Amino acid sequence: MAEYKLLLPSMGEGVMEATIISWMFNEGDFVKEDDSVVEIATDKVDSDVPTPVSGKIVKILKQKDDVAKIGEAIAILETESGSSESETPEPKSYEEVKDQIHQPEPEVINTLEQPLTNVFENAANQNSDLYLSPLVKNIVQQENISDSELKNIKGSGLDGRITKEDILDFVKNRGNNAETKSAPAQQVISQPTQTSAPAPKPSNAPTLQLSEGDEIIQMDRVRKIIAEAMVNSKHTSPHVTSFIESDVTNVVTWRAKNKDSYQKREGEKLTFMPIFIRAVVKAIQDFPMINVSVDGDKIIKKKNINIGMATALPDGNLIVPVIKNADQLSLSGLAKAINDLAYRARNKKLTPADTQGATYTISNVGTFGNLMGTPIIPQPQVAILAVGAIVKKPAVIETEFGDVIAIRQKMFMSHSYDHRVVDGSLGGMFLKHVNDYLENWDLNTEI
Repeated sequence: MAEYKLLLPSMGEGVMEATIISWMFNEGDFVKEDDSVVEIATDKVDSDVPTPVSGKIVKILKQKDDVAKIGEAIAILETESGSSESETPEPKSYEEVKDQIHQPEPEVINTLEQPLTNVFENAANQNSDLYLSPLVKNIVQQENISDSELKNIKGSGLDGRITKEDILDFVKNRGNNAETKSAPAQQVISQPTQTSAPAPKPSNAPTLQLSEGDEIIQMDRVRKIIAEAMVNSKHTSPHVTSFIESDVTNVVTWRAKNKDSYQKREGEKLTFMPIFIRAVVKAIQDFPMINVSVDGDKIIKKKNINIGMATALPDGNLIVPVIKNADQLSLSGLAKAINDLAYRARNKKLTPADTQGATYTISNVGTFGNLMGTPIIPQPQVAILAVGAIVKKPAVIETEFGDVIAIRQKMFMSHSYDHRVVDGSLGGMFLKHVNDYLENWDLNTEI
């Protein structure tokens, strides 16, 4: 028998920890290779963790609601063999292998020893190069935490990285930290970022008065994450919203003509979303400065066009799976990607990678019967489009024989953008181009 430590696997870029939601097996149960053994939740998505080996669970190290770091052991399994299924052996120490290492000449050692020592000492004192996840970066910017303060925060994450809990603990005890800080008082006073008042905290809000019959409902984990992200976005980006009413009669006519044959051929529905995304992708190619992010005083122009698709879940919460490299997909490819992500989102089958890397987002508020909305930008993107319900309306049409009134299919679109980097002209022209692509949709387009 051999002991195997089941580690929390990497959940994708920027995800450093996860919360245990539930175990699917108990201690003493036997599991087979690739069995899903535990359900976890990150700030991105819920997912299952499979075991790479077969064996008996002898010890569960992380219980429900516990937080585990990436690479941390969450359970111990007992396996049949100690060869291929056992845990990777612990690395040997220098003392154990030094006799097997070719020793360089003494003068080489003297030349390199002190510089290398200085390098490793400096690296150890710099908090692992101060790697910060996107969520931690947002908190740092919102709370105006300086670089000198960051260097004094001891990270509890993998390789000493600063986690969300570390930064929130620092903010909570910031007043106490300032009193015990050894830096000169003049240095603190001279920091201009400290002169601006921090954003009001919910804890400072007046106590709500409850009336008889009021019901208190505790937010679930996902709702807390959404609430935090929405408040953070409003604090980060000055939002501006432009509106346009689009005549999508050609789009509705084309879909009605093709949806039955497409479903018969592919076995899945043809929605309006692939058409909307195609129009957005073309407009991004016309105006690439919409496809950017902001990092301090720098603008990061994105090479890839990855479209986030806001999706409502059965429990009322929201998730945004991402169509990667949407500009490289055909209309049929977009339809398949959209249907696949929507299905997996509603059935909790998304992976963390499915919700990362969006550069622009679309939200279809029309599915709820709404005509328009003012969507909030998902950070670190700088814009988001909301499409409303399509309704029949009388409209004036210009013809060669004069103006006529006809029944047309109309839809409002709302484009919210970050006024730090997207001015009204850019935001408005981008929306107009999306509108033009939809109004001029070719009825002979193949799918």
